[in-house]
Amino acid sequence: MELVFDGHNDVLLRLWRNMKAGGDPVAEFKHGTPAGHIDAPRAKKGGLAGGLCAIYIPSGDLVLKEPDANGHYVTPLAAPLDYAPSLDIALEKASIALRLDRAGAWKLCRSIADIRKAMADGIFAAVMHMEGCEAIDADLANLDVFHAAGLRSLGPVWSRHNIFGHGVPFAYPMTTDTGPGLTELGFELVKACNRLGMLIDLSHITEKGFWDVAKTSDQPLIASHSNAHALTPVARNLTDKQMDAVKESGGLVGLNYAVTMLRDDARDDAATPLSDMVRHINYMVERMGIDHVALGSDFDGATVPREIADAAGNQNLVAALKSDGYADDELAKLCRENWLRVLGQAWGE
Repeated sequence: MELVFDGHNDVLLRLWRNMKAGGDPVAEFKHGTPAGHIDAPRAKKGGLAGGLCAIYIPSGDLVLKEPDANGHYVTPLAAPLDYAPSLDIALEKASIALRLDRAGAWKLCRSIADIRKAMADGIFAAVMHMEGCEAIDADLANLDVFHAAGLRSLGPVWSRHNIFGHGVPFAYPMTTDTGPGLTELGFELVKACNRLGMLIDLSHITEKGFWDVAKTSDQPLIASHSNAHALTPVARNLTDKQMDAVKESGGLVGLNYAVTMLRDDARDDAATPLSDMVRHINYMVERMGIDHVALGSDFDGATVPREIADAAGNQNLVAALKSDGYADDELAKLCRENWLRVLGQAWGE
């Protein structure tokens, strides 16, 4: 079995929602559930050894548009969120992450050594990530607090605007150049992440924002859960020029399992073959090289191919890649080693 370290999931969102409905997030993750995609038993079965677990503030007003007769759709950006309620939700999700760690349900990792030890011990290696920084104040004062709690990665924006920058809409077909980039506060956020050794994720930012980060950050460029725009031209996928910059910086792109970002028609259809995942991997490997491609499932945040279904099915993708000719050392890079390398660079290890 090829162990996988995954660049993006929304398991904290699912656990938080169920907690609000009276559930126990520790028991749900530790003992398993038929809901969603990730828990400890299914992760172990599928070789999902760890990943970046997102603190994401939901946008209740966002409803994905149905495709028109040509299969095209444009979903307007979600409205900006207020700071105070966003901070409340972020703290509740960080609390869940810490409670899981205290209960031994997973290991909250702050270093590459932590990740490797957890993987060796057979414990899910969780890294706290923030997807959209609505919970961070304009003075960046609480960024230090979240860092102390274990936050080691963030994306300045989700698919909405905030005080730090502008996000891309859910739309097909659409260019990645959908609006402005970082704000002045966004540039300060990037510099603060560089000082703290916190990874910066570019998967939801506009193309202008991507280039703003590229010219400001001293880290490798990372898009944790994005695919090839040349194959599936949704606004969130990356152009060839962006991938060239990722390669030049020593960064990586994590394959997003979301079917809307894999299919030729970008439809939300679980009957999406593994071959669509393989062709995006192949395209990115050909463009950037094997050292700059990894996995970023978006488990618990998107519809994934039926042949994967959930974390227990991860080895089906590994088998498909192996059948396509990837050698064992290449699979190790795609599945975990590339992530561990760039995390170590971002964290100054």
